[in-house]
Amino acid sequence: MTCPDETKIYLPESELPEAWYNIAADMPVPIPPVLHPATAKPIGPADLAPLFPMALIEQEVSTERYIPIPEPVREVLRLWRPSPLMRARRLERALDTPARIYFKYEGVSPAGSHKPNTAVAQVYYNKEEGIRRLTTETGAGQWGTALSMACNFFGVECKVYMVKISYQQKPYRRSLIETFGARVIASPSTETEAGRRILAQDPESRGALGIAISEAVEEAAQHDDIHYALGSVLNHVLLHQTVIGEEALKQMAIAEAYPDVVIGCVGGGSNFGGLAFPFMRERLQRGPKTRFVAVEPAACPTLTKGPYAYDYGDSAGLAPLVKMYTLGHSFVPAGIHAGGLRYHGMSPLISALVNGGYVEPVAYTQTPVFDAAVQFARAEGIVPAPESSHAIRAAIDEALQAKEAGEARTILFNLSGHGHFDMAAYDAYFRGELQDYALPPDKLQEALRTLPKVDE
Repeated sequence: MTCPDETKIYLPESELPEAWYNIAADMPVPIPPVLHPATAKPIGPADLAPLFPMALIEQEVSTERYIPIPEPVREVLRLWRPSPLMRARRLERALDTPARIYFKYEGVSPAGSHKPNTAVAQVYYNKEEGIRRLTTETGAGQWGTALSMACNFFGVECKVYMVKISYQQKPYRRSLIETFGARVIASPSTETEAGRRILAQDPESRGALGIAISEAVEEAAQHDDIHYALGSVLNHVLLHQTVIGEEALKQMAIAEAYPDVVIGCVGGGSNFGGLAFPFMRERLQRGPKTRFVAVEPAACPTLTKGPYAYDYGDSAGLAPLVKMYTLGHSFVPAGIHAGGLRYHGMSPLISALVNGGYVEPVAYTQTPVFDAAVQFARAEGIVPAPESSHAIRAAIDEALQAKEAGEARTILFNLSGHGHFDMAAYDAYFRGELQDYALPPDKLQEALRTLPKVDE
């Protein structure tokens, strides 16, 4: 029996969630419709069928509160789930704070991050529909690793377009993807029209997630036996990640605690939504005054600087138009080490919640983020991924604010992955070579000029 004062709180396999939570059933603000990229008219299931299996399309538009998790998916999830909830007691002591700091540790998965939670589900549904090949993009490589692993489990071929700057910065992440059997291509590449067009404009392009998405979508759309898989942003992806928050609710109850603030890093929004949405349900239905903080890099400040507008999900304009916070689909971010957060847009669900005032966005530059990462590693013994370190930075700042105010604040954040394949970033930090880049206003305005004109 787990006691409330234990540092690590585990759940037995029998407590693995049986259903995903769909926040679309409880959204306190409306979600604007998804539009066809060519006609700007609302899309239907047939428009998405070239890219996704019907089961995922149905989940994308569903307003059912709970969607059962298929047993073959739960069987794979049991390899590492339920993941532990941990109390960062040593960090609390180092900060001399009255705050209680908890984190959900998703780095225990075989891929080292939260990404397999949706990768396994997506590959399962594609396999059930008879699809034998999947294409995708990856930034830092965690999504590519997760999808490659899931494809291997279900006997599906996998091709990963990896953002070129991450392909160069993270060679061992690339090797891990290949270990699970996928083919990895540096993006932009010469294998697609979208890639060749970008390279013609900029032969030295370091790539962006939007470009890699264009390449993967283009290849999938041109072949009947290939589908596309996305690791963040879309409703069904965040749906699959809610196993994180559902487990955390049970574990916080065992700890006899409840968060005053829930924190997660955001690139497209999947790990933040996965932790936050079940707690948001509790706030909306039962009234606890939990705050929700979404943390992004100042170099790619989608929520803190971008407008809430319709935009394409990819650089080439092949993906549907969605209403979201965006920096413009032509935006190419700086080569910061948090490669998984270098995306021009944001989940429509999270965007609507930010626009409605239910989620607070904050942004940090690289150096304070790595300051927090090293402080956390030295206190807790876990080396966090650069992406997750943004959440750690915000959690530390919350704890220091609690100390100044004399408040016994309870903080929960998602440590969405370990940093074992990101040591080049730590090397750069220790050598003092990280650049604290914040997106200049003129660069933002230049990218926003390409926003599509949509009548709302």
